[in-house]
Amino acid sequence: MRLRVATAADVAAIAAIESVSFVDPWPPEAFLGLIGQPHVDCTVAETPEGTMAGYCVVLHAGPEGDLANLATAPEVRGRRVADALLTRALDAAAARGAAALFLEVREGNAPARALYARHGFLPVGRRPRYYRHPTEDALVLRRDLPAPSAAAG
Repeated sequence: MRLRVATAADVAAIAAIESVSFVDPWPPEAFLGLIGQPHVDCTVAETPEGTMAGYCVVLHAGPEGDLANLATAPEVRGRRVADALLTRALDAAAARGAAALFLEVREGNAPARALYARHGFLPVGRRPRYYRHPTEDALVLRRDLPAPSAAAG
């Protein structure tokens, strides 16, 4: 698997994964508007054959990052693609000098919660009725990142 920075040419494949992964998917225009922005890290994972396997979007603001979106294609789930994307997101956020990375996850999304727990995310809050279709609370998770000097070493 290869990880690389997303380009506008990837939007259709990203949107296809998004639409089969979420009941309230982002439209393609949302991804197109984020790719290439200086405060955004958008990474894609490709199979050795060049097929899109997943993507991750992190928004940066000052000393914090927000993991806004992470999804993998159904046919590669369980193959640690999400682990690779999340590791890349954590490394990139630390390299930017972020002190922490935050995210929201559906309370009932056990696979995603397990992924985030494996990567050291801890619950720090709850957003009642944050998700629609079905209505569900979001758990706010946080992962502290190493200081820039420690990340570089």
